[in-house]
Amino acid sequence: MQVLRRATLTSRAVRTLQSARRWLQSPSLTTERHGYLPDSQSPITPELKFFNSVTDHGGKIPTYRVLDGVGMPIDGAEMPEISETFARKIYENMVLLPTLDTLLYNVQRQGKISFYVTSYGEEATIIGSAAALAPDDEVLGQYRESGVLLWRGFGLDNIVAQCLGNEEDTSGKGKQMPVHFGSPQFHFLTISSPLATQIPHAAGVAYAITRSPRRGKNCAAVYFGEGAASEGDFHAGMLFASTIPSPTLFIVRNNGFAISTPAAEQYHGDGIAARGPGYGVWTVRVDGNDVLAVLGAIREARKRCIEEGRGVLVEAMTYRVGHHSTSDDSFAYRSRSEVEDKKRIDNPITRFRLFMESQGWWSKDEEDALRARLKKDVMQAFKRAEGMQKPELQEMFTDVYGGEEPWNIREQREELAGLLKKYGNDWEPWKSELERFKGKGQEWLKK
Repeated sequence: MQVLRRATLTSRAVRTLQSARRWLQSPSLTTERHGYLPDSQSPITPELKFFNSVTDHGGKIPTYRVLDGVGMPIDGAEMPEISETFARKIYENMVLLPTLDTLLYNVQRQGKISFYVTSYGEEATIIGSAAALAPDDEVLGQYRESGVLLWRGFGLDNIVAQCLGNEEDTSGKGKQMPVHFGSPQFHFLTISSPLATQIPHAAGVAYAITRSPRRGKNCAAVYFGEGAASEGDFHAGMLFASTIPSPTLFIVRNNGFAISTPAAEQYHGDGIAARGPGYGVWTVRVDGNDVLAVLGAIREARKRCIEEGRGVLVEAMTYRVGHHSTSDDSFAYRSRSEVEDKKRIDNPITRFRLFMESQGWWSKDEEDALRARLKKDVMQAFKRAEGMQKPELQEMFTDVYGGEEPWNIREQREELAGLLKKYGNDWEPWKSELERFKGKGQEWLKK
């Protein structure tokens, strides 16, 4: 008994000593004893401790989700405010995206347009975020954000006109390659081909908003992929938006691949969200295939962005079902079975449709009618656009530079005029090409 009692006392003493040691090493006491680094909020500690996580518990950043894979709210999920009418609009736009993508992808394969990029598998991220933004928030897209324009009312005719570069192309008057949309009316800055250049531009646009009557009302939302986040422009934009600061909403579509480079080879850290705290900005990771989670996350991110006037980072975890573009064959670097499994197991459109059905907001008959109507609308828009001519030749030289026209544009116009006079009426290749343009180049041939 005496031995047992001694062992018990010894055990208690050890626990007491351990508790005292933890108390002595607690951050609050350490700060009281050692203070802070001069001109800093960093507490001084005698403990040499490395860290490799931005979470309190040292684990991976969690992913915010509302709906499970079969469209049912998960335990404890907070549903974003959404009406039946609003949900229907979201769903119809989600279904419209792949309908449009299928037609224009096939049109490119037929040689009628030069290039195309689909949004297969990323419909929830694109439409969910578009629905959460204000219609006059400035948007700077990468390549897969046509759904934002469709949500805002840009229309199928304008989408197809830009891809074909015909006389109704309001984005660039036929001067841009396909999917490079732009619309001042819908607050969508023209897409630029070089990777990630839109990110620092967005920080500048957001800063301009703070210098205008729109301060405290709007933000600039910029979309990009996890591959673009490896560019220096990403870090420049994040630094600008956090330090100047400016209300820039960074929306990362982490779809698993930077063209052919898988995410596992793109970065070693915990995704893109882990970088946000390094710039001192609010950050969240969201299930990009759950449209309600995206809607709720972007609404809250936008609110913080505008209230604090500083950048906010949202990483949407999704999967690129389609090829990177019509220039890519993704089955050269991933298996077909992997793609088919993703389409079957984690389809964002199916997930939201099941939720709609569970609420009594959708039915099979409505599904069949919707898909038939959208397919008809897309086909009509294409047939109409295909029969149109290209813009007038003179539009080649307009809207290139602001202010006074520079000498090189005048010189190029004069050179083209000379060539048209020499070959336009006599050489068959030139004559047939001129037939494709509105006015057939007569404004040049008569000069």
